[in-house]
Amino acid sequence: MKKSFILFFLFCFFSIVLGQSNYQKFLEFYQKNDTVAIEKLLKDWENNNPDAEYYVSCVNYFFNKSKKEVISLDAKMPEKEGFEIKDDKGNSVAYLTSKNLYDEKMLQKTFKCFDEGISRFPDRLDIRFGKVYSLGQIEDYENFTKEIINTIQYSAKNNNNWFWSENSKYEEGKNGFLSSIQDYNNQIYQTNDDSLLKYMKQINEEVLKYYPNRVENLSNLSIVSLISKNYDEALAYLLKAEEVSPHDFIVLNNIAYAYKLKNDNTNALKYYNLVKKYGDEKAKNQAEQELKKLNQQ
Repeated sequence: MKKSFILFFLFCFFSIVLGQSNYQKFLEFYQKNDTVAIEKLLKDWENNNPDAEYYVSCVNYFFNKSKKEVISLDAKMPEKEGFEIKDDKGNSVAYLTSKNLYDEKMLQKTFKCFDEGISRFPDRLDIRFGKVYSLGQIEDYENFTKEIINTIQYSAKNNNNWFWSENSKYEEGKNGFLSSIQDYNNQIYQTNDDSLLKYMKQINEEVLKYYPNRVENLSNLSIVSLISKNYDEALAYLLKAEEVSPHDFIVLNNIAYAYKLKNDNTNALKYYNLVKKYGDEKAKNQAEQELKKLNQQ
C-alpha cells in the first residue's frame, strides 16, 4: 500500500505524551486549529535548527491556509459533481458547484518551504511528492511535471533509497516509486485535456531514460500517440513493450487496436488472436467481437 502525503493524515488523532517533539506539538495544535500557537512554534522551530518535519509542518500549514472553498453558479455542466438547478419545465438552467481558490501569498510561502525542504533533505520522498500533490491541486501542470521529472532524475542518484515521514525508511523501493509516478500520469490523463498530453509525454520519456523496459511507460507513450493519431509512433512503443512482455494482453490488445486504426486488418487479426490466447475472460470476449467485425469486412 502506498503511503499518502502528510496532508491526508494530519487529521488523525495523535496521542500527547510528555517530552513532545516539535512535530508532535504541531500535530496537537493543528488538531485544535490553534493558528497562533502554530505560527509561534514554526517561527521558533525555524530559528532553532529546523529538521525535515519542520518543512512538512510548514507546507501543511501554509497550503491549507491558502485554500478557500467557494460556491459558484455556472451555466455549463461542470466536469466534477455539481447540483443541477431546473426550471418549472424541468429544463436545466444552472449548476451549483464548489471549487477551491488559493491565496497567492500563502502559496508562495508553501512552495518556499517545499523548495528549502527538498534542498536540505533530498531523500525525503514525502516532501517531494507533497510538492507534486500541491501543484496538482492548484492545476499547475507545467511545474507539476517539472517536479516529477526532478524526482525521477534524483531516483537514479539515490537508487530509490528514500525516506518518508519522520525519516522512516520508504520500504516500497523502485516499484512503489514508479507506481506513484504512474498515478501522476493517470491524474493528467483523467483531466481529459488533450493540451496536457505533452506533460504525460515528458514524464514517461524521462522514466524510460532510467528504466527503459517499463511496459507501463511505453504504453503511456503509445496512448499519447494514439490520441494524437500518430499510429506508427504508437506502434513503435507498443512493439517494444511486446518485446519486454510478450504475453501482456493489454499491450497485445493495444497493438491490435493501433493496427485496426491503420486499416491493417492482417496484423489486427493476428494480435486480436493473441489476445484471445493470453487475455483474461473479458479481454477474450472483446477480442472475439473485434475478430468477427474484421472478418466481415
